[in-house]
Amino acid sequence: MESYGDLVAAEDVLLFVNAAITGTGQREFHGGAAEQQLSLEFLHEYMLVNYRGPYAAALALDINDHNAALIVRRLLESSRDATAEQRHTEGRLIARRLELLPPQRVYRLIGELRRAKVNNRRTRAIVRDWLAARPDQTLDAVKYRAGLKRALRHTHLRPAAAETGDFLYAPRRRSAYQAPLLDAWRRAHHQQSALYELPYTVAEGFARRHGIPRAAFLERIEPRLTGLERLRLQESARAAGATAVTADGAALARMPLTRLASYVLGLPPADRVARRAELTGALRGAARRAVRAAGAEEGGWGRVAAVLDDSWSAYGSGVKRRRPLAAALACHFLLAALAGEYTALWTSGRTDALLARPSGPTPLGRRILDALDTAPQRLVIVSDGWDNAPPGLAAEVLRVWRTRLDPEHRTSVVHLNPVYDAEGFDVRRLAPTVPTAGLRDAEDLPALVEFARFAEGRTDLAELTAHLAARTESFLTAGATGRRPTAEETVR
Repeated sequence: MESYGDLVAAEDVLLFVNAAITGTGQREFHGGAAEQQLSLEFLHEYMLVNYRGPYAAALALDINDHNAALIVRRLLESSRDATAEQRHTEGRLIARRLELLPPQRVYRLIGELRRAKVNNRRTRAIVRDWLAARPDQTLDAVKYRAGLKRALRHTHLRPAAAETGDFLYAPRRRSAYQAPLLDAWRRAHHQQSALYELPYTVAEGFARRHGIPRAAFLERIEPRLTGLERLRLQESARAAGATAVTADGAALARMPLTRLASYVLGLPPADRVARRAELTGALRGAARRAVRAAGAEEGGWGRVAAVLDDSWSAYGSGVKRRRPLAAALACHFLLAALAGEYTALWTSGRTDALLARPSGPTPLGRRILDALDTAPQRLVIVSDGWDNAPPGLAAEVLRVWRTRLDPEHRTSVVHLNPVYDAEGFDVRRLAPTVPTAGLRDAEDLPALVEFARFAEGRTDLAELTAHLAARTESFLTAGATGRRPTAEETVR
C-alpha cells in the first residue's frame, strides 16, 4: 500500500501536468493574466524544488509551449542543484523540446536567459547545438535578427558566414550581399519592389515604412504567404479589398484539427453555411488523420456520447478568442471519427456543430442526464467546469450515477477541461468521482483519456512514475529518429 506522501506526490504531479497543458499566463474568461502568471510561477517553483525529475519529464508530455519554455529556463537557471544523472537526462529533454518549439519562442527564451545572466557551460552547449541545427541561418538573420544577435553574443559564437555577421552587427559595411535574402533586406530600405522578395512578416514592416496601401501590399506579397499566413489573413484581406489572398482546399486539408476548428469559428455564420460541404469535409479529414496519428481505430470506441460546452464562457478572452469552443468543436469531430455510434449534446441545445457559437448559461447537469439516457460505453465531457444552470447539478448527477447506478463502471466518464483555473492551481473539476484532465489540442484526446485514469482518486505513484519514464523514453527515441511519438507509443 502506498504511503500518504506518495499519494500527495502523485496528486502534485498530476496537478502540475494539467496546469502545464492548459495555463498560458494569458487572460481567461474567469481570470486575469496577472493571477494566471502568479499561479503558474508558484507551481513551477514548487515542482522544481520538490519534484525535479517529474518536472523535467513534463517536457515529454503534451504541455503547451509557454510552460515548456518556463521549464527549460528554470532547469538551466538551477543547473548547479542537479546531479550529474539529472543533468544528462535534462539536457536530452531540453534539446529535444527546443527542436519542437517555434524558433521565435526559443529566441525569446534565450533573451530571458541572457537578462537573467544564465550563461553556464550547459546553457551555452544547448544553445550552440540548437543554432547549429537551424536549417537556414540567413533566414533567421532576416526574420529574427535581434534574437539571433542576442543568442550569438550570449554564447560567444560566430555567425555561420562572414556576411551574416556583417548583416547582424554592421549592416552598412557592405554595399551588397551575395545572399539574395540579405540583399533584398538591404534594398528594401529604399526600393519598394525589393520588399516583395522578403518573408511576409519582415515585408510588412517595410510596407508600413513606405506607406504602401494594405490592399496593394497584400495583393503583391500573396505568392510568398505560407499556408497558415494565408488562412490567418484571408478575412482581413477581404475587408481591405485584396481578393488574391484566398485559402485553397489543399491548405485546409493540411491544417491540424484544432487549428482548423479555430479557423472555422472565426468565419461569419453566413460563410460557414455557404462553405458547409468544404469545411465539414476538411474537419472530418483532419479528424481521421488525428485518429490515425494517435494509433487508434476509426469506430473503435463503440457507443460514445459527448457533452460539449458552448456556453458564453467558451468565448475565452480577447487574447484567446473562442479557444475553449474551438477545442470542443475539434473534439466533436474527433469523437465522431473514433465512435461506432456517436451522440453529441451541446449545452446550448443546438445541433448544428458548424454553426457553434458561445452563448447562454452552462446546463451541464441536464445535458449529462440526456447523455446517460443513451446508455453510452464512454461519456466525454468537454467544458471549463463552470456548471451554473443550476449550479452543482452536474456534480450531483455524476455522484449518484457512479455510486448508486453504475458502481461497476460500465460507462467510463472523463472530463476534459481546456481552461486553467488560476485560483485552484488546476483545471476546474466537476466531481471527485470523475477523472479530469487538461486539454490543449483535441488531437491529444486519445492519450488524455488514458492519462485521466491517474486522476480517478486511486492514483498509483509507481504506475504514474513508470508512465512518465515511458513517455520520456518514447519522446527521446522519436527525436533520434526525427519524428514525433504517437499516442499509442506513449500511453501505457
